[in-house]
Amino acid sequence: MDQQLAKRIDILLEAYKTLKSEQTARIGFRDNLLYVTLGAAGGILAFALSKDGPNAALLAIPWVTLILGWTYLVNDEKISAIGRYIRASLEPELRGLTASTLILFGWEAAHRSDQYRRERKLVQLFIDVLTFAGSGLAAIALYLARERTLIPAEYRVCGIEALMMAFLIFEIFTYVDWGKGA
Repeated sequence: MDQQLAKRIDILLEAYKTLKSEQTARIGFRDNLLYVTLGAAGGILAFALSKDGPNAALLAIPWVTLILGWTYLVNDEKISAIGRYIRASLEPELRGLTASTLILFGWEAAHRSDQYRRERKLVQLFIDVLTFAGSGLAAIALYLARERTLIPAEYRVCGIEALMMAFLIFEIFTYVDWGKGA
């Protein structure tokens, strides 16, 4: 193997390590956003429902869940994009350079190929919608149920927030990666 080929292989392997490191960091960040969202929504809810808490505080929950939900989605998409890049570009190029017929990064496809993938994706979809959009919609509904009289501006705010939650649900469904294997 000549030096130029060996150097190219080393560069690709270093790229793989760097991508996996970024993917791992994004996974940890993404997964913690679920807990942050639950904590933030719970804290706002507790404040709003406290003895002297303002009912209007409930209307902060949809904004918080939209921002955190969108951040979750963006990171989730980047995690998937890294995996796609490794499977579709990096691994085939490395295999071509080494003239190997072996699958070099088998885990990249294997964890996507088991019989329970679709079930896991459906459960995760339910959890994502419930955590991010469901909590925002519940806050809007609770606000409307607790307010004695509403002025038109309050209806507009609730309507805008409901549309934000509908947008988030749409985006959550749009970004689901149903693919299997490679």
